Amino acid sequence: MMTNKQPIHTNQAPAPVGPYNQAIATTGGMIFVSGQIALNPSTGEIVGGDVAQQSQQMMANLEAVLKAAGAGFPDVVKTTVFLSDMSNFAAMNQVYGKYFQEATAPARSCIEVSRLPKDALVEIECIAFVP
Repeated sequence: MMTNKQPIHTNQAPAPVGPYNQAIATTGGMIFVSGQIALNPSTGEIVGGDVAQQSQQMMANLEAVLKAAGAGFPDVVKTTVFLSDMSNFAAMNQVYGKYFQEATAPARSCIEVSRLPKDALVEIECIAFVP
């Protein structure tokens, strides 16, 4: 069965730099948010010199896209975190934990990659569900 999909866009998060949308919402209540890095939505430049600072901006961008889709962090059911260096896991995780409480945190994968767009240190994508 096919579902309808609606592109999500907000000026409160960085604009896509390619042929993709910030997020897609489906008629079934699923919201698929594209990977977010620590870009300042106004300038398009990376914010923060370390992974904690970048994680904070990345989560702010993620929150803006979720809000534009009518969702929030409690609605997130799955995240995928990409790190350019797994030794940054603890610092990223400390910031991440401010947004997701352990008892209700979404499922998560964390992957080390060789490089991220604009040489970011961390990127996150997520799936949310709003019934």
